[in-house]
Amino acid sequence: MTEELIQPADVVACLAREPEVFVVFDQHVEWVVKDLPWPKHPIYTSEALKTLSTAEDICRWLMEAGASRSALVLAVGGGITTDIAGFAAGIYKRGIRYANLPTTLLSQVDAAIGGKTGVNLDGYKNMLGVFRMPEVTFLCADVLRTLPRREFLSGLAELLKTFLIGDAGAYRQALKGVTQELIARAAEIKADIVAQDPEEHGIRAKLNLGHTFGHAIEHEARLRGDDISHGEAVAMGIILAARLSEALGIGEKGLAQQLEADFQAAGLPTRCPYPLATLKEAMGKDKKALGGGKVKFVLPVKPGEVVFHEMNPYDLHFDTE
Repeated sequence: MTEELIQPADVVACLAREPEVFVVFDQHVEWVVKDLPWPKHPIYTSEALKTLSTAEDICRWLMEAGASRSALVLAVGGGITTDIAGFAAGIYKRGIRYANLPTTLLSQVDAAIGGKTGVNLDGYKNMLGVFRMPEVTFLCADVLRTLPRREFLSGLAELLKTFLIGDAGAYRQALKGVTQELIARAAEIKADIVAQDPEEHGIRAKLNLGHTFGHAIEHEARLRGDDISHGEAVAMGIILAARLSEALGIGEKGLAQQLEADFQAAGLPTRCPYPLATLKEAMGKDKKALGGGKVKFVLPVKPGEVVFHEMNPYDLHFDTE
């Protein structure tokens, strides 16, 4: 897997030697794909539509369009698009190749990198999926120019998460403003971790910082009909992880307060609207849950350092304020 800094018009030249290219794109970013010379299939994207049925529709389109096992699927859109299209590519004819052109900050720094693909099942995130590395992920700053502020902030949460895991200096820089260099640095950090542990048997699980709590927050939000984005849930989840870390004597004293102030200054939400008790069942059913009722939490020690801690979510008792 490689990441390339590129302009949308250059994608054609990069894929010129491909015998067959089929484009799956989020219908909101049709302007990005309008000049691409290959067959195109638009999809509507939401967590509610991130389902096996949508993946089946893509596979059906590929079959009807005559896509062979030599074909390459180019996924153009945010993380939902790259997840679904990559999953469809992974199961079509027992697997064909795919590439990503992510069009959101969140997907450029996280979702489109690392080969995790999947769809939701009964409201639980990414319960069906495969590990399948993209041939290439194209990183293009130009496609972010129409990104709404809320979506930008959702991606910022994942950017800060990556730096909290592995680069304290970049974390401090990102709080002052996001640059193309910082986006590339976040992609580099994730790609390096993935290269060491492609199928998440060890170190790759560090990338789940904020996600155990975050996925539970998203699940509760869907049940209640509340509007909370993935990045917003991750931001809240990181703060909860920091509070748990301090409560267990793992994180530096004052860490949660520091991160909360940083996130609030950046425009990110930090307070989970749901009681901790309501999140515990969802955490136990998370796809990353271990045997014996335990969950592997990723806990920050300080910016740039995290550790693993296994415990049963029903044993969680800490101050969430």
